[in-house]
Amino acid sequence: MLRDIITAMGPCTLGPQRDHFLLLCRAIFSQQISSAVAAVLFGRFREQFPRKRPTPAGVLNFLTRGNEAALKICGLSRQKRNYLIDLSRHFLAGKIPSRMSEMSDEQVIEALTAVQGIGPWTAEMFLMFVLNRPDVLPADDLGLQSAVKSAYRLPHRPKRAELLQMAEPWRPYRTIASWYLWRAADAADGGWD
Repeated sequence: MLRDIITAMGPCTLGPQRDHFLLLCRAIFSQQISSAVAAVLFGRFREQFPRKRPTPAGVLNFLTRGNEAALKICGLSRQKRNYLIDLSRHFLAGKIPSRMSEMSDEQVIEALTAVQGIGPWTAEMFLMFVLNRPDVLPADDLGLQSAVKSAYRLPHRPKRAELLQMAEPWRPYRTIASWYLWRAADAADGGWD
């Protein structure tokens, strides 16, 4: 089944990304709002910084200096503001090292989930789409569960334990398998037929 999906979808286009802080800020911005709204608000946020590049020190300064008008333009809730402050402080204190690529998956997850507003799912997405780790399986992701249900024509969405078992043959490339399943579900507008 997965072989058919890979053939239909073509080459995997995943690649590592460099600006870890920026991408984690964007992940926090995107929480609980549509992608389109998040893109607009995050664009406004980036406008507040030289070269549109937020840095930990710059974000901490911007968020703590009290320019409420600028914060309102960015659409930052008090909660997300606190999350970004905590993220900035973690980077500035070296709790999230700049060389995360040298850390194990478990170490990255531990470092990221210590930040307010970053949970296991966000950490797994970071491992997959930013650090480009090849063997991450976000077994609790409803989109992946739905994609597997469709691709394998299951009567129900597989829960975590079942998905972990089904994904064993995909090791050590569970990230790639997940990517293909998501793409197939998107291409089929919600299902693989």
